[in-house]
Amino acid sequence: MKLAVRIAAAAVATACLIGTTSAYAGYYDGKTVKVIVGLAPGGTADTLTRAFAAVWEKHIPGKPQFVVENMPGGGGTKALNFVYRAKPDGLTLQFGPWGPMTEVLGDEALQAKHGKFEYVGGLTDLRVNYVRTEVVPGGMKKPTDIMKAQNMKLGGNNATGISDLFGRLMFDVLGVKYGYVTGFGGGSEIFAAIARNEIQAHNTSISSFRSRSADMVSKGQAMGVAYTTYVRPDGTYDRNPEVKEMPAFPDLYREIHGKMPSGPTWEAFNWFVGLVGDMAYTSFAPPGTPKAALDELRAGFLAGCTDKAFVGPLIKRFGIAHDCVSQAEGVRIIKSIDTVDPKILATFKQYIKDAEK
Repeated sequence: MKLAVRIAAAAVATACLIGTTSAYAGYYDGKTVKVIVGLAPGGTADTLTRAFAAVWEKHIPGKPQFVVENMPGGGGTKALNFVYRAKPDGLTLQFGPWGPMTEVLGDEALQAKHGKFEYVGGLTDLRVNYVRTEVVPGGMKKPTDIMKAQNMKLGGNNATGISDLFGRLMFDVLGVKYGYVTGFGGGSEIFAAIARNEIQAHNTSISSFRSRSADMVSKGQAMGVAYTTYVRPDGTYDRNPEVKEMPAFPDLYREIHGKMPSGPTWEAFNWFVGLVGDMAYTSFAPPGTPKAALDELRAGFLAGCTDKAFVGPLIKRFGIAHDCVSQAEGVRIIKSIDTVDPKILATFKQYIKDAEK
């Protein structure tokens, strides 16, 4: 979505929320809002959350100060548990990467399902598979050449990690031959292994692909294969007009196989894309937070994610920004954990177990 369109859309959405908050006017005057991030400081995601928080606070009436506190542990679970127990006064929020896997897999460390929290806002992202072009004899010339890959190894962090699951599922649905190597410490370590040709493929965000892998891509050493997009029950899906260097996954599949994907693995993949691929960052407030406070926080979030101060640097550096996830869409995504077809969930869990063997 272009910047002008983002701003116009957010202005409409924000206007719909403003007007419900007059009774709460002045509540945030001189207040401090704790923003709990379930990550160690300094990483890419932590940097983004801090940049957004600095813009978000400007759009809350009363101009409160947002103070970011890092609380790593349990893949974000520690931060969520802390916010769940916090006083529901609109002054303590969670913000960071959307991580529903603890709930999907029934991890008892999570003290409350995500649906118990008050959803404040979310940001989108795109996940992409990319490879070293030399996985094909003579070099890949176009994404469909991935079907000719030989001796290719896909790298990841752990079997339940988002990059591992997206990477494996995309290649398995396509029918690509590859080996799987996991246990790397993070995205930077994986990229270094790709640069050394120890592994040849990885799944990452479009922004990481366009920054960390830019030099290899410009030299013809690496190529994007496809980006994820959710296919709705009626068969429709969205293409991102700001991504030209690779196709949407359904388009790639149809070009290779002449039809849309189907079958249990595809259904698990598409559900996962709908769960995680269309919402990358989320903010939650404690259950019971007053509606008026939530209205102000949500309106500020929508305005913040289209603010030039936030969007501009992302467009300049990556050529793409993080769009807002609407209130209705965010709630739909969260509820999809509970409403998923049991057969799809069983396939998904078995898929993880098979990788852990």
